[in-house]
Amino acid sequence: MQQHRNLTQDETDQLEKNGCSCSDWGQVTVKNGFNPRYVKNTQFSGQVSLGIFESQFELAGGLQKHAGINNAVIHNCIIGDNVVIENVQNYIANYTIGDSCFIQNVDVILVEGTTTFGNGVQVNVLNETGGREVHINDKLSAHFAYIYSLYRHRPALIERMKAIIDFYCDKHASDRGTIGRNCKIVNVGYIKNVRIGEYCKITGAMKLKNGSINSNVYDPVYIGRNVIAEDFIVSSGSTIDGGSFITRCFVGQACHIDHGYSASDSLFFSNCQGENGEACALFAGPYTVTHHKSTLLIAGMFSFMNAGSGSNQSNHMYKLGPIHQGIVERGAKTTSNSYVLWPAKVGAFSLILGRHYQHADTSNLPFSYLIEKDNSTYIAPAVNLRSVGTIRDAKKWPERDRRKDPNRLDCINFNLLSPYTIQKVFAGMEILKNLQATAGETSEMYTYQSCIITNRALRKGLQLYEIIIHKFLGNSIIKRLEGTRFTSNEEIREQLKPGNRPGLGEWVDISGLIAPKSEIDDLLNKIESGELTKLKEINQIFQELHQDYYENEWTWAWDKIQTFYHLKADKITAADVIGIVEKWKESVVSLDEMIFCDAKKEFSLSFKTGFGADGNIQDRAMDFEYVRGAFDKNPFVMATLKHIEVKKVLGDELISRLLPLSL
Repeated sequence: MQQHRNLTQDETDQLEKNGCSCSDWGQVTVKNGFNPRYVKNTQFSGQVSLGIFESQFELAGGLQKHAGINNAVIHNCIIGDNVVIENVQNYIANYTIGDSCFIQNVDVILVEGTTTFGNGVQVNVLNETGGREVHINDKLSAHFAYIYSLYRHRPALIERMKAIIDFYCDKHASDRGTIGRNCKIVNVGYIKNVRIGEYCKITGAMKLKNGSINSNVYDPVYIGRNVIAEDFIVSSGSTIDGGSFITRCFVGQACHIDHGYSASDSLFFSNCQGENGEACALFAGPYTVTHHKSTLLIAGMFSFMNAGSGSNQSNHMYKLGPIHQGIVERGAKTTSNSYVLWPAKVGAFSLILGRHYQHADTSNLPFSYLIEKDNSTYIAPAVNLRSVGTIRDAKKWPERDRRKDPNRLDCINFNLLSPYTIQKVFAGMEILKNLQATAGETSEMYTYQSCIITNRALRKGLQLYEIIIHKFLGNSIIKRLEGTRFTSNEEIREQLKPGNRPGLGEWVDISGLIAPKSEIDDLLNKIESGELTKLKEINQIFQELHQDYYENEWTWAWDKIQTFYHLKADKITAADVIGIVEKWKESVVSLDEMIFCDAKKEFSLSFKTGFGADGNIQDRAMDFEYVRGAFDKNPFVMATLKHIEVKKVLGDELISRLLPLSL
């Protein structure tokens, strides 16, 4: 790194001739090659180091601007090479500014005192008055935040986690801010105690106070017009624009906050989107999406969730403060004007229609519809399994992962079917069978968690749950035997052994990370005992659990295969496997056909209403086809048909290899 030197007398004279001033030029140092002609009308104070100014910036429209400093007040700063700083209305103080930065038309950029740049800010997530607060930091993952906010029944663990965060905050505290190389800060008002990563672009923001913008070359951050942010951390690849207002918030990687969105005391993790509406005490796990001005997400935990227009929840039926919270498990959707009265817990991949006041826990009835009827909540178990929307969502999430940063904070498992969801399917089947046994199979209505399940819905739910179990367990055994060679039943048994992998028992969804609960408990014990003392060590274990998912999944699936199909590991035969694969083929085809039929509804005559506005039925059909396409050429429909054929071939190939051993 090139050393700085004191100014020569000629350089000082030239600077003063250019309208520059300093009470002590001896505290201003420069690099060799410094040319004073590019520094004009600038006041220096404190210790200031300047780089060289020899390159030009090409601006939009073809204008070129030479590097240099013009019309500014600079106090106690280190300024890199080839920087533009001009038209600073007040001053820039206590910053290290990287090479090739472009700073123009700003009011003030300063650091005052020692600051942690948003690290350690207390976010009162889930409960507005505290009790589940998360202290945010640069390395915060959805999984760490999940445990830190929800495991309050383990105070020693929380105390250790808080100490780990405090250590990180103290380590990164400073009385000097940084603006990384290649940043662009233009037409910005007030920036105080903000650390800005490289390649960040800030255009037209009104106020940024006490935060970190963790932009980098791989995935820059954009902060846009009229944004106000206080006590915040913004992770790589994220955009905050359009007059959005965030206070005490963590914004994870590749999030998009826009169109006047307002959020306080909220956490947004990877690939979340917030537009137009409002969030308060929100725990937005990966892929929580809300686009509508009338939508409020409050005191709830969500992930892989799409909130319809006018969606709302309430925690206001209280006398001692807003203590109620809710959890909507992964993959849920709300329709327009839906409402849930907290406390409540909604099962994975459920659809919420209408207004619900029952404080129900439907977590063991995944893939359900919750429907308002006569001021009651009706549950239709499992029907979302046959919805084309559910399958489309599962396919689109991995395709919409916008993260480009190689260091990903969140470990996201996109699987629709996993030990986590299938264990709930097993629990759901048991619930429905117990309802039948208690009230009788001919009962018209069943009551569960103050909600109503009709006889027809219950029977359909049992059927669909059984289909999806066959599908998941069949998938698992086919993957295990795919591409392997075996010449005897003994070799098949050997291939099916899971080895010493964990995975038995309960699985949990730690806000996007699906893992055996035993492994999460082991991690928490290590934190509690002081064996793990750093954020990077904890995040590394999350990464390892994510990488080992499929091996651990097989341990769980193999155990369930034995109990569900009444088999023993040391006696399973090729004929047994063929039976499982045949059931799997039947289930896959059956489910895909249901999804195919559901997709076909969107091409029915009623859906064409409003098309071909001034023509006849034929014009309507043609207009619809030009806008929406033909059913048989729809990409999703074609993919579904192909999926049926591919799965048939896959099953038949395994059966053909097993058949000689079964004779």
